[in-house]
Amino acid sequence: MAGFSEVRMAQLERATQHLDPPFAVVDLDAFDANAGDLIHRTGGSATIRLASKSVRSRHLIQRVLQHQGYRGILAFTLPEALWLAEDHEDVVIGYPTADRTALQQLAKDERAASRITLMIDSVAQLDFIDEAVGATRPPLRLCIDLDASLELADGRIHLGPYRSPVHTPHQAATLARAIQSHQGFHLAGVMSYEGQIAGMGDNQPGSPLKRAALRAMQRLSARELADRRAAAIAAVQTVAPLEFVNGGGTGSVEQTSAEHVITEIGAGSGLYGPGLFDFYRRFRPRPAAYFVMSVVRRPTDKIATVLGGGWVASGPPGRDRLPTLSWPRGLRMNPLEGAGEVQTPVLGPAAHGLRLGDHVWFRHAKAGELCERVNTLHLVSGSEIVGQAPTYRGEGHAFL
Repeated sequence: MAGFSEVRMAQLERATQHLDPPFAVVDLDAFDANAGDLIHRTGGSATIRLASKSVRSRHLIQRVLQHQGYRGILAFTLPEALWLAEDHEDVVIGYPTADRTALQQLAKDERAASRITLMIDSVAQLDFIDEAVGATRPPLRLCIDLDASLELADGRIHLGPYRSPVHTPHQAATLARAIQSHQGFHLAGVMSYEGQIAGMGDNQPGSPLKRAALRAMQRLSARELADRRAAAIAAVQTVAPLEFVNGGGTGSVEQTSAEHVITEIGAGSGLYGPGLFDFYRRFRPRPAAYFVMSVVRRPTDKIATVLGGGWVASGPPGRDRLPTLSWPRGLRMNPLEGAGEVQTPVLGPAAHGLRLGDHVWFRHAKAGELCERVNTLHLVSGSEIVGQAPTYRGEGHAFL
């Protein structure tokens, strides 16, 4: 694998050596291979709903959805969903919306209303939508967001993202009945995202005790969630039939798709294979997305300084949110400066031979956030640039 990576990085550099940084590259060969791997990991028991926030390029979204086993989009915002629904028939929004203007646009468009499913986790959101758009509208499709976190000690310990207040089967059924009692709504599905499993690598460097504790928590959480999710779906289906049950994420495809109630997996980060996905035991996506910066100074014969580079990912501050140095091999950051807004000094044996204007390749820690920094993705297949794909930002949209 290391040899292949060396060869591939050299090919990518040759293909793009004429470009002036900063620029971003997607390795289409790795991207397509990752798309196939995600489907393989489901074991054929579920389809994948593409999480668009992890891709943030309409061209690449369309490319993925041509792969067998992918069906539908999991969008981030309602304005984004309205835009994507111009070309796609099945768009679920992963988060509730408070965008009155977008809701009014949805309520005036029967075609969009038939293609877009809103996310709900409280009766207050139903009332908000009614107040924003009124009663004279096409039926609006809804999905219940079931909290997938692990709660212990009667809820005093919460492990996982703070998302939905709907945690128990009883709460899910109660909300389903509320949806059924409100005119102008149609309950289409249930979603739950187990971030404490799917979004946390179980093979992180560092303390063996912390790794063991994380793995034990994830095993306990997976067992608890499988039982609770099955009970919640059964409870909701006594109120209304469901078209889909969505769960999981890139990091938990195998175990979530094995649950009998799951019909689809929401995933997308595994397509780009960002830095945060280097530390999972079950799988290892191929690195497929990079950004490239130039060497602009040599403060000493052992240090090369790159212009910019501080494209730090969201989440709790830590080293795992920094970009990863990918090429040339053997580079490391100065721990006293890290990846900076205006400069990133790099050290190590490979830094000794870098000259002014040479390229340094980075990987972003999180998948789609790279696309908020650039307008264009240069697409490489084999040893050639075969096209360009605008990002959302490059098409003039700020959905995120």
